[in-house]
Amino acid sequence: MNIFKSLLFLTIALAVTAMACNPRPAETKKGNTRVIKGLYSFGPELKSFTDCEEGTEYWVADSAKTLELAYSNFNFEKPYEPVYIEAEAHAIKSDSLSMSADFDSTMVVTKLLKITKEIPDGPCN
Repeated sequence: MNIFKSLLFLTIALAVTAMACNPRPAETKKGNTRVIKGLYSFGPELKSFTDCEEGTEYWVADSAKTLELAYSNFNFEKPYEPVYIEAEAHAIKSDSLSMSADFDSTMVVTKLLKITKEIPDGPCN
């Protein structure tokens, strides 16, 4: 019985040590937060953002839970209508097992600053 308790304690100690030594995935994948400006499209199978300045296209993860709600409040008749957004976000590598695999990076929106149907003149047009 003592051997069983010793093995159980050793297993738990190793598991705790392994978890303490490995940082959480969100901490290792998080990049620098920046303000992004560009076109956002949303629909049943696609959430994409195109950076107006770089022309880079990203899959979008809405960690603030406000971007999709604000988009749906426009009540578009068809999905995927582009809107102009400004938001605080950071880029992470896309998950190879999900829909985001078609994109090199995923833009994680942490705070929505502006959303409008009116696309400004300039590189976004």
